[in-house]
Amino acid sequence: MPYPQTRMRRLRASARLRGLVRETELRCGQLVLPLFVSETQQAHAREPIATMPGVERLSLAAAVEEAGEAAALGLAAVMLFGLPAEKDARGSGAWDEHGVVQLAVRAIKQAVPELLVITDVCLCEYTEHGHCGVLAGDGATPTVDNDASVELLARTAVSHARAGADVVAPSDMMDGRVGAIREELDGEGFADTPILAYSAKFASAFYGPFREAADSTPAFGDRRSYQMDPANGREAVREALLDVQEGADMVMVKPALAYGDLIAAVKRATDLPVAAYNVSGEYAMVKAAAAAGCLDERSTVLEILTSLRRAGADTVITYHAKDAARWLAQERG
Repeated sequence: MPYPQTRMRRLRASARLRGLVRETELRCGQLVLPLFVSETQQAHAREPIATMPGVERLSLAAAVEEAGEAAALGLAAVMLFGLPAEKDARGSGAWDEHGVVQLAVRAIKQAVPELLVITDVCLCEYTEHGHCGVLAGDGATPTVDNDASVELLARTAVSHARAGADVVAPSDMMDGRVGAIREELDGEGFADTPILAYSAKFASAFYGPFREAADSTPAFGDRRSYQMDPANGREAVREALLDVQEGADMVMVKPALAYGDLIAAVKRATDLPVAAYNVSGEYAMVKAAAAAGCLDERSTVLEILTSLRRAGADTVITYHAKDAARWLAQERG
């Protein structure tokens, strides 16, 4: 019926009415908190990251404390990124059974067994050149060797599963790595370990603060030969479908805020659980604007996270996770 019989404002008149008809729900159990665990931090040390206010490089003990807080707030999981004491050309610290991530997984699972631990599977934090795989060729323009890198990524994923990781998440964007990881996990007795594939990971300007936090800026060139062109949407869906064929249990779109269309498209195409990574640059923008008094941080963060859920994300990985959990608890109270 046309106006005046149809009045869309009727169901917006009160908070209870708005809640009654709300289409998208945001819950603590849908949020994942990334943690940077540093092998060089001592005891309970925490090193602030200048470009990411409120985020720190953590010692092993401090990471366990953060995991306990995440569990107490009702968050679903933490995602671990390792900062090793030493790096080399092959990134061998990534699959070291006594590496920083492997030690952190064991410690967190012992202290907070109910909390899910997801591990980022990549070589960029461990290679002296900062690329996500091993290099081939010499001279001024070496390239990342896809197949040699895949072998090492699969080895890394198995070491994480052996340490007790609940989910492994390859972020490198090498072709074929999901299938290789699935085969290696199954062969080593970890058939029940899920793979969360960074399926549509774009060569984005929004990663700058992360690269400072993880000390993973490439020493030369960039990652555009393996991360995706931000202009390509159909290719993102194709990447996700290939990962599904190779055995991914969940797929991811990264970054999140400028890619809601692709979160929706990947969700429709795969019908798998979809994660969105609300990345460091997106976090830093909100923090900077809030500090300058340009916007209200709480309402902005909750609106962004809700928009990602509305686009189709089942899970949101976000540095805002702890604050968002507190704000959601206050709303419920």
